[in-house]
Amino acid sequence: MGVCLSAQVKTELPCNTGLNSNNKVSAVSVPPTAQSEGEILPSSTLKSYTYAELSTATGNFFPDNVLGEGSFGAVFKGWIDENSFSAAKPGIGIVIAIKSLNQESFRSHREWLAEVNYHGRFSHPHLVRLIGYCLENEHRLLVYEFMPRGSLENHLFRRGSYFQPLSWSLRLKVALDAAKGLAFLHSAENKVIYRDFKTSNVLLDSDYNAKLSDFGLARDGPTGDKSHIFTNTLVGNNGYAAPEYVDSGLLTTKSDVYSFGVVLLEMVCGRRVIDNNKPYGEHNLVQWAKPYLTDKRKVLRVLDSRLEGQCSSVEAYKVTSLSLKCLSEKSSRPNMDEVVSTLEQLVHKLQTRQN
Repeated sequence: MGVCLSAQVKTELPCNTGLNSNNKVSAVSVPPTAQSEGEILPSSTLKSYTYAELSTATGNFFPDNVLGEGSFGAVFKGWIDENSFSAAKPGIGIVIAIKSLNQESFRSHREWLAEVNYHGRFSHPHLVRLIGYCLENEHRLLVYEFMPRGSLENHLFRRGSYFQPLSWSLRLKVALDAAKGLAFLHSAENKVIYRDFKTSNVLLDSDYNAKLSDFGLARDGPTGDKSHIFTNTLVGNNGYAAPEYVDSGLLTTKSDVYSFGVVLLEMVCGRRVIDNNKPYGEHNLVQWAKPYLTDKRKVLRVLDSRLEGQCSSVEAYKVTSLSLKCLSEKSSRPNMDEVVSTLEQLVHKLQTRQN
């Protein structure tokens, strides 16, 4: 899918959006916390659109411009001027993705607001760019850069001529990109817990650069001498949530590290974390795969068959060992900077071997 939403989508052909970030990492100054629900924090980087402007950009929300439909609502392809980012008529300018909150959706205005206030304050090569928003009467819309190759989920689990299986080298690249995005959020300057890391929220641009999307569930991390925060309501997808979060609502950046370990395992095995269509005993990927991950000779038994011949058992073992560390008890999990360092070494060695 070429959008910023967890959704089942139509196939979209790749295109150059002109909005891809460069390699320089930068952070917009972090504004103060919102004082009340409904308050949009000031941001010099976001453009405010009227509903009429976004209607024009999507051809009056023409059905053929629907990219996908998710729990949040529909996502439409739209167009804006390349320089001013003003709304343009369909086919003119550059392509963008417009996400509209369905008033009947369980995803609330509060999550829409969190998306604006968290996503809108950051700029990083591995976060999908939020360009602007519309808040007008009952309308709640978000405007993003268009990600033409869609989600990691689609490339891992969907079958078809468009969604070609990712090679071993591309999977490592995507894993490293996503890890860098999480490490940026967890940094001492930002202290944000993403809370919704999963394959459908990792999107790919035309060059297979991976970026994180959907910040509706993000939370500020602990401050001062606090080591964690508590949440009253469990959110997120089954299978990705850390055990301590499921059991007690305890939330830290290590919760995201656990989710990263799950996704890394999905990338190695080519299986969804929860798949009730698998044989008995194999429904839960983590439980099924763990016994094989500690033995270099057995690890190839869980490797995605589409990767046959692309990586050695040693390479697969090193990646699954990293996954196991992320899936361990909270106190034993690495931080995302350590995960990035390990993946950088693996990618470098792979590139050296290929060259």
